[in-house]
Amino acid sequence: MDQRRADMRQDERAEALRGWVEHWLSQHRQDLGCVMAMPMISGDASFRRYFRVLLGKSSLIAVDAPPQHENISAFVALASALRAHTITAPEVFAVERENGFLLISDFGDRLLLSVLDEAHVDVWYRRAMDTLLRMQSCQDVPGWTLPTYDRVRLLDEMNLFPEWFVRRYLGLELSVHEHAVLDNALQLIVDAVLQQPQGFVHRDYHARNLMVLEGEALGVIDFQDAVIGPLSYDLISLLRDAYIAWPRARVQGWIEEFAVAAATRGLLSADGVAGFARDCDWMSAQRHLKVLGIFARLSLRDGKHGYLRDMPLVWAYLRDEVAALPPLQPLRQLLQERLYPAYLERVPDGRIELA
Repeated sequence: MDQRRADMRQDERAEALRGWVEHWLSQHRQDLGCVMAMPMISGDASFRRYFRVLLGKSSLIAVDAPPQHENISAFVALASALRAHTITAPEVFAVERENGFLLISDFGDRLLLSVLDEAHVDVWYRRAMDTLLRMQSCQDVPGWTLPTYDRVRLLDEMNLFPEWFVRRYLGLELSVHEHAVLDNALQLIVDAVLQQPQGFVHRDYHARNLMVLEGEALGVIDFQDAVIGPLSYDLISLLRDAYIAWPRARVQGWIEEFAVAAATRGLLSADGVAGFARDCDWMSAQRHLKVLGIFARLSLRDGKHGYLRDMPLVWAYLRDEVAALPPLQPLRQLLQERLYPAYLERVPDGRIELA
């Protein structure tokens, strides 16, 4: 019954959204014509839903972002600031803050993920890294204060791992010693991450949030949760993507290339370049612990089970990163001896080894 009520509320919101779009177009853009159809094209890992507004020869995107769950003010301010920094972000045409409605430009359906292959990945990742370097200097956002990726936020994210992945998904209760090992590891990760060079962080910069546009330009979406934090974060989101993997040596080459380019732009010092690969390992460990917790929560709480298919690759990344960091060897032992075997018992075909 609760699900039926939720579905009805969503239908009511979709109808209200369409009515708002039609009214705005009639008042401000009659040249675009009438709404021919407005199918939902995406409901992502958040509470947002996206609808394509078909207008005959053109289209726009209508966003349903329930205000009790989403903050559209951040999206609006960030979209404007990014566009001012030559980043191709969606243009915001209309905003209805009370209901959480947006009308924005349509970037189409061609994800960066769809064009990544052995022959073209270098070209595309260099474009994505150039876009990222320009984005990282966007720290002044008129009308919005970027939150800091501080200790509390970093720990809260990683604590999704013991709560949602270990306890709820695997059904394990850790011993006092195992809790101490995990807690200590999380503190070490935060300490290392907070010492890294800081800048604008998109927080979800990967091949499903980059769009290939006309002329092979890259469009950036889903940036509303941006913060000021470690410069390594978005790069490892891109290069150690939960949805596609590349050989270690190739990833290492891209990391080194990015570090040199960041130094050229004044974002990294010479010491920062030398230690950037290690920074990426620490940051990756934080992100992948968080992601395992998020994927488990999406399945168990929200019924979004498709993300479970991506867990094996996230595990492969995490095992690699922890192995490369000597202070995290107690965590590596806990993962290898207790948690990873429990995961493979639940998902027998969940083992992936990175090349």
